[in-house]
Amino acid sequence: MVCSAGAQTQSGKASFYADKFEGRATASGEKYKHSKLTAAHKTLPFGTRVRVTNTANQQAVEVVINDRGPYVEERIIDLSKAAAERLGFVNQGLADVRLEVLDAGDGKPASPVQAIDRVSVDEREFYDFEIERDQPAGFGIQIGTYQELVNLMRLADNLKKSYQKKVVVQVKILNGVKFYSLIVGSFKSRKKAEDFLRGIKRKFPDAFIADFGKMK
Repeated sequence: MVCSAGAQTQSGKASFYADKFEGRATASGEKYKHSKLTAAHKTLPFGTRVRVTNTANQQAVEVVINDRGPYVEERIIDLSKAAAERLGFVNQGLADVRLEVLDAGDGKPASPVQAIDRVSVDEREFYDFEIERDQPAGFGIQIGTYQELVNLMRLADNLKKSYQKKVVVQVKILNGVKFYSLIVGSFKSRKKAEDFLRGIKRKFPDAFIADFGKMK
């Protein structure tokens, strides 16, 4: 079950990192270490502190989001091995869990990293706004979640021109802090969304399918 905008909890399945990822860079730029209590989530900002509870045994652990994923249907979080051990599901591989946001992150990694494809805005740039509330149906492709509106505007404009698709913004509130998710397209079927996702992932590897029906 995917959480709605403004929700503080989320339920679904958890997995954990395979040993082969030890030492590899995460999406935040930090290296994955199986001994640290970290996790990957599709949308929560880097630095967000989350309590994860295994609903089968009520074991709980607090982790910090520093990566993106998992990109498997119904899985909502990918935990470090140490976190999975705390929850007691290493042997099973998957667990039904409940997430609770304890502290919203600022989107910044714990250590500075070199930004890739940073979106910058020239002070002399102006944008014409035509804003209205929308109730999209079907499926879209979520590109990312942002705090800075200037980055959002520039990227939204580029996406519209590059892909000739409708672009919508979903407002999310975590612990009183607003975040903006940028979603491209309005596809009638998941199959069409999957076809578009395959092409856009080359440029936006963290993109994933957003089901508008579950966001309402």
